[in-house]
Amino acid sequence: MKHFPLKSLLVLFIFFIGATTFAQTELKGKVADFLTFESIESASVYIENTTIGSITNADGNFVLKVPQQHLQDTLVISSIGYKSFKVVISEFENGSDIFLEEDVASLDEVVIVADPRPTTGNGIVEKALEKLPKNLPEQSYLQKGFLRHKERNKKEYKWLIESAITLYDSSYASGAKNNLKINVDETRKSYDLRDVDSLFTYSAYLKSMNSKASNLNRNSIKTSSIIEAIKWNDSRVNGLENLFKGKLNLVRNSNVTGALLGKNMLEKHQFELDTILVDNGRKIYKIKIEKGADFVGLNTPNIYNEGFEPKGWIYIYYDNYAIKKVEYELVAASDVQKKRSKSLFDTQTIHKLVITYKDYEGKMYPNYIYYETPKLVNTGDRSSDRIKTEAEPGFDKDEQYYYTIQEILFSDIIQDPELIKQELQQNDWSADIFSSKPYHESFWKNYNVLLESKEEEKLIQDLSKRASLYKE
Repeated sequence: MKHFPLKSLLVLFIFFIGATTFAQTELKGKVADFLTFESIESASVYIENTTIGSITNADGNFVLKVPQQHLQDTLVISSIGYKSFKVVISEFENGSDIFLEEDVASLDEVVIVADPRPTTGNGIVEKALEKLPKNLPEQSYLQKGFLRHKERNKKEYKWLIESAITLYDSSYASGAKNNLKINVDETRKSYDLRDVDSLFTYSAYLKSMNSKASNLNRNSIKTSSIIEAIKWNDSRVNGLENLFKGKLNLVRNSNVTGALLGKNMLEKHQFELDTILVDNGRKIYKIKIEKGADFVGLNTPNIYNEGFEPKGWIYIYYDNYAIKKVEYELVAASDVQKKRSKSLFDTQTIHKLVITYKDYEGKMYPNYIYYETPKLVNTGDRSSDRIKTEAEPGFDKDEQYYYTIQEILFSDIIQDPELIKQELQQNDWSADIFSSKPYHESFWKNYNVLLESKEEEKLIQDLSKRASLYKE
């Protein structure tokens, strides 16, 4: 049996106990492009040979809490297409700006080699999927992570949750539906200012209950009933289990029937090799995701999810075909879906997903997930699911259309079978991020979180002044 490293046990103790006296050093800095001085978003910031890390926010800023036993280890700051920055943590100048230089490999140099290798985007992606059993974890593991769930219109936040979560996965070979679990461990922020009057959601809720949903009028529906419908909609659209166990977990679930990157993916996707970049000294393919001959559909029960085309990028390591990063969007493409998406959501992009992976001991583990989707709310006192038009009184386009964003940053990876067994027995394993929990200040003192951008700080401050569920 594999022995669990002492350092990881110390970090794990922090998670299990919640309160600790272990001292930590907080590192702060900003990452930018050497030539343009522009901020680099989502750059990796981590302690070498550990799973302790974070990423930069939209402003290029980061914060990382480092346990004292790692002060003589190496801090690594890396981003695809740039040369990495490395420094001993004790010698890092806190609060400094770090400028990364561009690092691009020659496409011809690495593609034209003696060994037979796929030279097209389609071939490289197929090879990467073929290699998944080797590149993804073969044994069960736990990961600790931080979730920030935001719902907003174009003016302000309407809903915000921040939680510490635990992910359990029994391995890539097993189906996610029955062998992957998520638990919400702690919650530190919970604000809710959403308007509770969505007849569109209520209509869908009634249909799911096999109830009649015609000629609805807001005045005839109890507020408590609509609240119940919105909670139901939260879970089905934005629930953590849906994100991890469904088709949008593109890489992990590519081995299930009907997967977006599964057996028949080239019918709905085409992949074009763009260039070769460098990531922390390793060559990496940059491949463009384009539409195939057929539309993409998610076939999600009770949700209109047909008639889309894919777009985005996928980054695959040259040496072992491990998938490092996927940027994936589904955009309305059929005539019906274009019309519906524009009228109900004011956008053609219905799903936007970014997943990055961390190479740890030769296996790729989830590192960061960004998921964005629009949501129709505030339909008003109407008998149908349509929204107000610009000609009607009270129309405000910036307030009418909402979207939800979920960001997850994963940190510690736990592989020890005994520790996994203990956690599986102790946790209730509830992925409900919408249920209120008590706030434990001591727990968060040593927990790495996503640093808020300047815009987020302002929106959160504005929201916290008015929110009815402020927990801190």
